[in-house]
Amino acid sequence: MYRYSLPEGMRYSTLEERKRFYLEEFDVGKVSNWLGKRIDRLKFAVIIGRHTKIYPAEYREDSETTIIVDEYRNLDHVSEQIAEFLPESVYYDRNLYDENDRRVGQELAFDLDPENVTCPVHGGLAEKMERGQGLSFCEIEFDMVRDQAARLYDQLEKDFWQLALVYSGRGFHIHVLDEEANALSKKERGQIARSIKKKGFTIDEWVTAGEMRLIRLPFSLHCLVSRIVVPLERNDIDHFNPVNDERCIPKFLRS
Repeated sequence: MYRYSLPEGMRYSTLEERKRFYLEEFDVGKVSNWLGKRIDRLKFAVIIGRHTKIYPAEYREDSETTIIVDEYRNLDHVSEQIAEFLPESVYYDRNLYDENDRRVGQELAFDLDPENVTCPVHGGLAEKMERGQGLSFCEIEFDMVRDQAARLYDQLEKDFWQLALVYSGRGFHIHVLDEEANALSKKERGQIARSIKKKGFTIDEWVTAGEMRLIRLPFSLHCLVSRIVVPLERNDIDHFNPVNDERCIPKFLRS
C-alpha cells in the first residue's frame, strides 16, 4: 500500500488526519515559544504531496511544488493557510531578512536522517535508491542515527553556546542559535560541513553548507510517517523511540 518501508506504526497520514491535526492539535503557541525572536520576518513553506502523492484535488498541479508562505498577519494566519493546503510537510526558512527583504544571514543547522546511514540489513543509501526505497528506514537505522545525533550534539557543544535539538519526524535536526553563527559565510559553512562529515557523521551536507534554506517546522506533522516534529532535550535522546513516545504521536493514532 505504501511506497516506502517504515518502522512499525509509522505510515502516511490521510488528508482527513492532516486536517484533524492542524485544526485540533497544532499548537501555534508552542511554535511561537520555540522560534522566539527569530519569528521576525520569518518565511514558511509547505509541500503538499511530493512524496506521499496524497493531496487535495484542487492542488493537484501544485502538489510537488514548494509553496512559500510569506504573506500573513500572525502565526494563527499561518496555521489557517496550512490547514487550507493540508500539506505533507511544513518548513520555515532559515535565512534571516532585513526590512527590505534582503538576506542578512542564515541559521546554522545540522540534519541527520536515518536513510543516510549504512544499515547491516538494508545497505547504504545508494543501494536503497536503486530499489526505489531512498526514503525508507528501519529501527536499526533510526538507532544508528539517534546515536550520531547525540554524539554530534556533544561535539557541537564544544564550539557553540546555544543548541536546539529536534526530532524531525524521521531523524534529527540540531539548530545552532548563537547569533555569531548566523553571520558565517558560505565558505565557512562548507568547511564546517566537510569537517563534520570527515568525523563520520552522516549529515546532509547541503543543509549545513546553506544550500538548502528550508528546515522542518517544530510541532508540525511529518505526514510521510505520521509523527509530530518535537524539540528534545539532550538527556532525552538516548532512549527516545518515536515508535511509542506519545510526545510525537498524533491523537489520530492514539484514539
